Amino acid sequence: QVQLVESGGGLVQPGGSLRLSCAGSGSIFSIYSMDWYRQAPGKQRDLVASITKSGRTNYADSVKGRFTISRDNAKNTVYLQMNSLKPEDTAVYYCHFLRRTDVHGTVFDYDYWGQGTQVTVSS
Repeated sequence: QVQLVESGGGLVQPGGSLRLSCAGSGSIFSIYSMDWYRQAPGKQRDLVASITKSGRTNYADSVKGRFTISRDNAKNTVYLQMNSLKPEDTAVYYCHFLRRTDVHGTVFDYDYWGQGTQVTVSS
């Protein structure tokens, strides 16, 4: 199993910055991608940013140019630097690891989630 522990959420004023961290422990192997999702009240959980093992990144249009995802493979940790925060960024942010294994040509994906951390952007 994989355990994910997030930290770094909180209350920040519009225009401010926060840095989220997510540390993984347990059976950390074959992790294909590390991602951040967010879910606002009454809305679905959406992908914010992802980074593969090779370092390829992907961002939601709403956060491009403001958020930066990075990972430290040695520490099994993924980060989300959030700058120029807006009230619409308010949500619970979830860390997600995707484990991908290939057994004789058959690919198996396993999803692991953190407990979520609240980010509130308000004056």
